[in-house]
Amino acid sequence: MTTSFSALPLAPQFLDNLGTLGYHEMTPIQAASLPSVLEGRDLIAQAKTGSGKTAAFGIGLLHKLNPAWFAVQGLVMCPTRELADQVAGELRRLARGVGNVKILTLTGGTAMRPQIASLEHGAHIVVGTPGRIRDHLGRATIDLSKVQTLVLDEADRMTDMGFYDEIAGIVSACPQRRQTLLFSATYPDDIRHATAGFLNDPVEIAVESQHDDSKIEQRFYEVGFDNRDEAVARLLRHYQPASTLAFCNTKAHCRELADSLRDQGFSALALYGELEQRERDEILILFANRSCSVLVATDVAARGLDIANLEAVINVDVSKDAEVHVHRIGRTGRGDETGLALSLCAPNEKKWVKLIEEYQNTEASWYKLDDLGDTVLPAAPAPMVTLIIAGGKKDKLRPGDVLGALTGDAGLLKEQVGKINVTEFQTYVALARDVADAAYRKLNAGNKLGPDFGSFKGRSFKMRFLDV
Repeated sequence: MTTSFSALPLAPQFLDNLGTLGYHEMTPIQAASLPSVLEGRDLIAQAKTGSGKTAAFGIGLLHKLNPAWFAVQGLVMCPTRELADQVAGELRRLARGVGNVKILTLTGGTAMRPQIASLEHGAHIVVGTPGRIRDHLGRATIDLSKVQTLVLDEADRMTDMGFYDEIAGIVSACPQRRQTLLFSATYPDDIRHATAGFLNDPVEIAVESQHDDSKIEQRFYEVGFDNRDEAVARLLRHYQPASTLAFCNTKAHCRELADSLRDQGFSALALYGELEQRERDEILILFANRSCSVLVATDVAARGLDIANLEAVINVDVSKDAEVHVHRIGRTGRGDETGLALSLCAPNEKKWVKLIEEYQNTEASWYKLDDLGDTVLPAAPAPMVTLIIAGGKKDKLRPGDVLGALTGDAGLLKEQVGKINVTEFQTYVALARDVADAAYRKLNAGNKLGPDFGSFKGRSFKMRFLDV
């Protein structure tokens, strides 16, 4: 099977753009699915996060899009706002080779009015969460009667999260004559039955869901019932990963562990259901920009997360589902990186490890916590701190404006400035911890509005640090 994108029946300018984006050889999921997708077939594809599935459905979706026709021709449904934003961003990059394609993101946690205004101006592709798309259908602010391609991304997560009724309602608002592409990390029988009515004679493909042992090192540690949290701190001190995602089975344990780690000097935050969208967004920004080193999360809260350069995953509680275990540890060791997966196991959880061994067709490697030694290294704070500026897209503030002020007035080097996230009303900037206070003072120098204001692009904005 050829794995070159140039072997696909795509327009020359589309292939040129793929080349500039670094797409030369197809990943296994792309090679297995794209020929059928480009033929217009319905598809069920089983593939894990990070396997290249966004490009697999994105290329197919854009291939038959008509930019001159202002109607919603493609609809992509995702389980979380974060995944929807990632997918929309990737589609915009891929669309550069097609023409002036308008891609709109519709998710909860943001105001309806701007979304309604954007829909009135027209969009070619909508990427969103089921709840918010259903809200727009209920208000008759979106027309899905011209959809040619419907994509259900991470279908197992959406049904797990209770979105099935919304999805069914949205599917019924799309034309019967359409192409439906369903992507899912797992595809159990209940989801197979639930989604059967959405698909027409689908091609079914499954790409190996196991991880390359040479890329992810798995280590299992036996612990007592009461010293799990203490064991997590020992592992973090010993291995010193720059970024760690720690999985707990309950939100109460998430909060308890994050509090315990913070008390010991770790930069740790908890991510669980029932957080307000703004809190969730800020936590994810802090973790992605390295102002937080340890993110403690439940499986549900971590769905849809795709965090680059994640050095370690710690299973604080062993998952009772072997596929979930594989999905958890697959968040590290992405691309060319290697990763570490550390699992804590109480005696009564060994039966779950047996299931993981059977599923992965390999024996678990057991280690003793006592072998880590007694070296008590102090918990190092996260390398970055985050500055929040009370201005965003609404104020026409751009990343370049912020970077210019920091490397100009504040005298920072480019390397001392990390990620800059500009949202509607606020901007989050990661600054190297050792220079952040000095940069703050220089931005504020001579500002007549007070000690909490900084100058950006000749205008004053309130600012503050958001530290863990």
